[in-house]
Amino acid sequence: MSNLVKEFNDYRQEMNDKILGDNNKIIKRIFNLDTNAYTEGALDVKTKELLGLVASAVLRCDDCIKYHLETSYKIGLTKEQVMEALGIATLVGGTIVIPHLRRAYEFWDALENNTESV
Repeated sequence: MSNLVKEFNDYRQEMNDKILGDNNKIIKRIFNLDTNAYTEGALDVKTKELLGLVASAVLRCDDCIKYHLETSYKIGLTKEQVMEALGIATLVGGTIVIPHLRRAYEFWDALENNTESV
């Protein structure tokens, strides 16, 4: 697995475990709500992931972008689909999104170049 992807996942898991280990009811409910929001509903899972990716890019959250990129990769979205969505995000968010777009491309390349399954 690419170091970029592994480092992100390891850190995210470690910190999520610590955060959830504090047993804060509000935070646990927010995590649960986030998880449930991306399940199949009136919109399919792929559409919801692209919506999450676009919102994350417009809000300029690199961790969120990485999370949605990896999930998009795992559920079978193509690079073309993901990059088209990121194009919309850049249009809506403006040129300030471009640095995040660069890191998104880098992370997607790392996902595609993994020798082990993500």
